[in-house]
Amino acid sequence: MGDLMHITLGKLLEKVANEQPEHEAVVYPDRNLRYTYKQFDNLCRQAAKGYMKLGIKKGEHMAIWATNHPEWVTSQFATGKMGAVLVTVNTNYRAAELEYLLKQSDSTTLVLMESYRGVSYIETIYEIVPELKTSKPGCLQSAKLPFLKNVIVLGETRYPGMFLWSDILKMGEEASDHALDERMSSLDPEDVINMQYTSGTTGFPKGVMLTHKNLVNNAANIASCMDLTYADRMCIPVPFFHCFGCVLGTLACVSVGATMVPVQEFDVLAVLNAVQNEKCTALHGVPTMFIAELNHPDFDKFNLSSLRTGIMAGSTCPTEVMKAVVERMGASEITIVYGQTESSPGITQTRTNDPIELRVSTVGRALPNLEVKIVDPVINKEVSFGVQGELCTRGYHVMKGYYKNPEATADAIDEEGWLHTGDLAVMDENGYCKITGRLKDMIIRGGENIYPREIEEFLYTHPKVLDVQVIGVPDEKYGEEVMAWIRLKEDVTMTAEEIREYCEGKISRFKIPRYIEFCTEFPMTASGKVQKFKLRQEANEILNLQKENLFKQI
Repeated sequence: MGDLMHITLGKLLEKVANEQPEHEAVVYPDRNLRYTYKQFDNLCRQAAKGYMKLGIKKGEHMAIWATNHPEWVTSQFATGKMGAVLVTVNTNYRAAELEYLLKQSDSTTLVLMESYRGVSYIETIYEIVPELKTSKPGCLQSAKLPFLKNVIVLGETRYPGMFLWSDILKMGEEASDHALDERMSSLDPEDVINMQYTSGTTGFPKGVMLTHKNLVNNAANIASCMDLTYADRMCIPVPFFHCFGCVLGTLACVSVGATMVPVQEFDVLAVLNAVQNEKCTALHGVPTMFIAELNHPDFDKFNLSSLRTGIMAGSTCPTEVMKAVVERMGASEITIVYGQTESSPGITQTRTNDPIELRVSTVGRALPNLEVKIVDPVINKEVSFGVQGELCTRGYHVMKGYYKNPEATADAIDEEGWLHTGDLAVMDENGYCKITGRLKDMIIRGGENIYPREIEEFLYTHPKVLDVQVIGVPDEKYGEEVMAWIRLKEDVTMTAEEIREYCEGKISRFKIPRYIEFCTEFPMTASGKVQKFKLRQEANEILNLQKENLFKQI
């Protein structure tokens, strides 16, 4: 990858559409929906003009609350053309979280689907802004959310106070191409174009401001490390509202003119069918998605021989899963990406020709055109190779900052422009990094530092274990003790004693989990990250109950 690209999202799509107008851009196999790059570019232009006709100005905030609908990816590039900032909303949000986001982001427009997993998004927005029911579409005046004016629903049914998506496209037909071209030319690659809220594993979610330059270059660098070209077809089952979906997925495809094959909502059979029927060469997913695919009873019935590459990210990948993806799925060039929303998101990545040992034991090395270093978190000085510290990164990919939160921005980005990730890592002499935990996940037991990842990797080698999460829980004697939460494979049983016996003589005594709980699922963020803080809360409740029962017996 050579120099950085100085181009906006909207211009990037236009450029690709001019270069390969008839090449497939977007395919939704289950909807029988197919757009060439020329058709997709025209559709995005029409939506962009519709948004302008609605009165949405450059730099205005527009929120979108939906799964991977075709209108989502259309809006991503339409806003990229007309300059509104697309604010992505987690599909698992409920009323209080949505209200917080709309208020904090100053969004003037909300695009939403009708319902998801039994939750009515329509009722949710009426609950937050009851005035919507009696207002004319586009003329909302809400006491609670003074900025919000437009609500656009993805569907056929008319709801009081709301536009339909078809209304926006109709408005787009009435607006002039000249006005859109002028707006596109006025945008600067350094402008903020996307705002994503951190998953909020601690405290209130913060709005991460990302620019065209951040996103376009990160996507292009990611694509280059995967050897992605226009000939690739990528299955994207990870959510668009997260950087994984809309940067490592859709935007990485557009950066090289590849074909996007989105899956609207993650479903194992939908993914396997899409890969087989569309001959996808790339597949993205978090480890739990790959685990679900590999363990599906019909897995062997599918022809996945077209697969070559893809990305596994979102949380650390167990070695056994990686090997199975390479050997059983045939994705011999699958890569691991490590990053966070604040870095748009990629920081390090393995390369397609890295030996499998590096791909299972590290998160790769720095992406092109950016810097990575490991520092002692106490004195903030760089440490030597092989020594653990906090991973920091600097370059084109670092966010503009957190929206309306200069204090948090100053905490995250130091005066020299280094973003402090809060992740613990070690780097070898070739620049390959291993993530060893979160600064706040580290367990300190009787003065010994314990890294959950190491114990998780070990327990994962047990043939009955499907997935495992290790946390620290308070202990009066040692300060903290180790606790393992374990999901077992189907139709097997196991005792805590079996686990401890398995550990004996293989890992240090002080690392053997004192507490072991079996469960069927882990609490997750919608983007597939395990919420360890929820496991800690649950652990504290269980341990307190056990204590109370013990005292009763005494």
